[in-house]
Amino acid sequence: MSILVTGGAGYIGSHTCVELQQAGYDVVVLDNLSNASEKSLERVKALTGKEVTFYRGDILDRDILNEIMEKEKIDCCIHFAGLKAVGESVVKPWEYYNNNIAGTLTLVDVMRQHGCKNIIFSSSATVYGDPAQIPITEECPKGQCTNPYGWTKSMLEQILMDMQKADPEWNVILLRYFNPIGAHQSGTMGENPNGIPNNLMPYITQVAVGKLKELGVFGNDYDTPDGTGVRDYIHVVDLAKGHVKALKKIEENAGLSIYNLGTGHGYSVLDIVKNFEEATGVKIPYSIKPRRAGDIATCYCDPSKAERELGWKAEFGIREMCADSCSRMYVDTGFAMCHFGDDTGDKRYTQFQKFVGDAIVADGFDGRIAEDHFTKTLCSRVTVVSSFHICSQDTAQVR
Repeated sequence: MSILVTGGAGYIGSHTCVELQQAGYDVVVLDNLSNASEKSLERVKALTGKEVTFYRGDILDRDILNEIMEKEKIDCCIHFAGLKAVGESVVKPWEYYNNNIAGTLTLVDVMRQHGCKNIIFSSSATVYGDPAQIPITEECPKGQCTNPYGWTKSMLEQILMDMQKADPEWNVILLRYFNPIGAHQSGTMGENPNGIPNNLMPYITQVAVGKLKELGVFGNDYDTPDGTGVRDYIHVVDLAKGHVKALKKIEENAGLSIYNLGTGHGYSVLDIVKNFEEATGVKIPYSIKPRRAGDIATCYCDPSKAERELGWKAEFGIREMCADSCSRMYVDTGFAMCHFGDDTGDKRYTQFQKFVGDAIVADGFDGRIAEDHFTKTLCSRVTVVSSFHICSQDTAQVR
């Protein structure tokens, strides 16, 4: 099968491309690179050994969509492309409605004109608004969304549901994500947004490597154990694998299906900070800021339906999410930051690879490091986290 992945160069999209290729699918990516880099697709190829067919363009561009459909013979679309920052959507509602809604309408119109009526839609737990129940099940009523980003997801869900009802040839799967964090365990892929991060984990990692002075925590007066917002954080690789499972469901003529993808566990912002510090040995300074527009106190799910119907269940815990986030290299900051420790404190060595534009990091693998050096070949400084000890030198040897 040939799968079009819109937004496939982005954080979730690129990790999903890896899982799709490893499952034997042909992958075609459309991305305007507004908050992504084509380098991520080079890393997909390095991990899977397979080329990703890439088109640089926008889902609002009907011409490029027609070109893709005609040339690539697309069987199904996994639709990630869209603006996605809650706070920004409050400030820029027109941009969000135009890009997310008008863009998706253009996409599905071109798809149906070419006889492609299979779509997996990247939705969000934000459609539940301030949820009526915790944990959230798929039967929980959609609520009043608290921000324009959420409304675009909610409206697009309704549009796709109406289309499928009117034309049962459509197979529509709505995947309601909770909060993806973490990175591919190779350390070569992860969330590294352009500009100031909107999501928690890239903000933490940029503080950890010194690019940002401190983490801003938006609100500490919520009705939660420590006053900070509680979310269901899910490892991005688990989330990516969920799309492969959803694609198998599409192949069975799914009709309309809706699934929560989360772990079923809620963690506060300060829980994440603490787990990151314990996983890496790096202290994360933070300051309390006013609440962010559109945020709610608590949001975590009951993911049991996805396990029953898709055979999918999150495998990674919060410490692994934090450790793998740390393993991600942030070359644009002038640092390479690598984690070598697991939940028990025993050494867990991760093989890293050298990519054009990236730092050289450890070449040790199979659980052993003979003589590993982190050099500043492409970085101004190297930070090594080993057995929860830190050394920062131009050339640092693992201790």
